[in-house]
Amino acid sequence: MNRVLLCLLASALVFGLCGPGCMRVGPDYTRPDPGVDMPERFLSDTGEQTAVPADLHRWWEAFDDPYLNQAVMQVVFHNPDIVRAAARVMEARAAVTRIGADRYPSLDFNASRSRQQQNVVEPFSGQRVSVETDTYSLSMPASYELDLWGRLARASEAARADLLAAGQNRRTVVQSLVAETVNLYLQIRSLQEQIELTRNLVTAYEQNRDLVERRYERGLVSVLDVHQIRRSLARARSQVPALVRARGQAAHALAVLQGRYPDPKILKAGPAGKFPSLPAVPAGLPAQLLEQRPDIREAEAVLEAACARIGAARAARLPQITLTGSFGYTSDQFDTLLDPASQLWQIAAGAFQPLFDAGRRAAAEQEAMARYRQQEAAWAKTVLDALAEVEDALLSRQQLIEQHSRLQSLVSEAQATLDSAENRYQRGLVSYLNVLDARQASFQAKLDLVEARYAIFRNRVELHRALGGGWDQMQ
Repeated sequence: MNRVLLCLLASALVFGLCGPGCMRVGPDYTRPDPGVDMPERFLSDTGEQTAVPADLHRWWEAFDDPYLNQAVMQVVFHNPDIVRAAARVMEARAAVTRIGADRYPSLDFNASRSRQQQNVVEPFSGQRVSVETDTYSLSMPASYELDLWGRLARASEAARADLLAAGQNRRTVVQSLVAETVNLYLQIRSLQEQIELTRNLVTAYEQNRDLVERRYERGLVSVLDVHQIRRSLARARSQVPALVRARGQAAHALAVLQGRYPDPKILKAGPAGKFPSLPAVPAGLPAQLLEQRPDIREAEAVLEAACARIGAARAARLPQITLTGSFGYTSDQFDTLLDPASQLWQIAAGAFQPLFDAGRRAAAEQEAMARYRQQEAAWAKTVLDALAEVEDALLSRQQLIEQHSRLQSLVSEAQATLDSAENRYQRGLVSYLNVLDARQASFQAKLDLVEARYAIFRNRVELHRALGGGWDQMQ
């Protein structure tokens, strides 16, 4: 037994488990050129900082909203997509163990008892008699494939790369869902402000309606002014249900992300109003994006696995040598089964070399090479998309900030116009239509300002998502 197992274990150590020193046919992975000239800094980045903060994995806490923090953590720990992605990581980790086990010797244990009946002719009497014999056996068969060409080693490389890809995929899922959660929350807060503005408009129209009706009763205005204010009041009231419906739908979507029943009543959100002033996010360097973005790292891990599978397919075309051995006991008497005289052992080596398979193994290698080229193009596309997303977010931020500044001026001018129109109407210098136009313009300017402000917040979310950051620390 010792000789058999020691022989197999020595072969495993020499040929299969010796690491990089072993022969491994096929290409070794190196990161390819994405095929694009990256500038030293993002073209739309106007900031002076070039280093990305090390702690970006809780960036939403800059909004200083405990309800937002709670909503994000609910998604992280209860979202079904994240649970499924985590299960894929567990599956890939198990696959690494399963595939790596092929590089070790296998050892089994067999125990059997058999009874056989046969008719024999007695040598003296010549009569045929029935004889029953028992056979007892214990054996430990072992086998091991010498990984001369690195086929099993390449398979293990591919499995480890698949595990890395699964882990990066989970981080990508977390990244996307956290960003979607914050965006939905911001949408809900924006709709709250819009609902409040619309209800304030309704209140103002109701007060104006009472004023216009009293002036009409006194013969100071025509009935046209009454119909105009009532029309404007009805239109303002009709806008509220649509906003409430949109807020409810956003709350439903947020509840689903949190793995809960879509009930808007359980949503908790901060009061309408401005968030604290948020510092600018340094964009870092384009080259850093290859290491920060989990989707890029996932695509590269898949590319690395495809490269390793080229070597595995090429090694499958070369001779395979297998060592087999067995040690055990066999006897026709149970009492003497473990006697030294009942021992038996064997050791053998076998070689297998495909001679003709109609090109099947060669085609398998070509398939592996084609899959690698496909994944190489997919990785390059992922890099380009990521760079474009960062540039888009940086460019949008500049324009959104400028738009917000101009809308602030518009709100001030619209309010001044409304005050002037109401004053002139009180003095009978203009018709009430001028007041209605001025009030509607002031209301619309305030709505646009709210939307612009939350667009800046959503742009910040998009920039964090585009940069990647420390998402791997979320779980």
